[in-house]
Amino acid sequence: MIIVPVKEGENIERALKKFKRKYEKTGVVKELRKRQQYNKPSVLKRLEMQHAIYVQKLRQNEE
Repeated sequence: MIIVPVKEGENIERALKKFKRKYEKTGVVKELRKRQQYNKPSVLKRLEMQHAIYVQKLRQNEE
C-alpha cells in the first residue's frame, strides 16, 4: 500500500502528484502490462539479440 504523508494546508494537487510519482516508481503498471501477454523464452532471447545488434551498429557508426 502506498502511503503519502500530507502536511497541514498542503495543496491536494501536490499530494496527488506525490502519489502518482510513488505509484510510477513501484512499477505496478509496468508489471501488469508485462503479465498480460506471455512471451516464449526463445522469442525474448531473439528480441534481446536484435536489440544488442542494433546497439552495436549504433556504436560503430559513432566511431
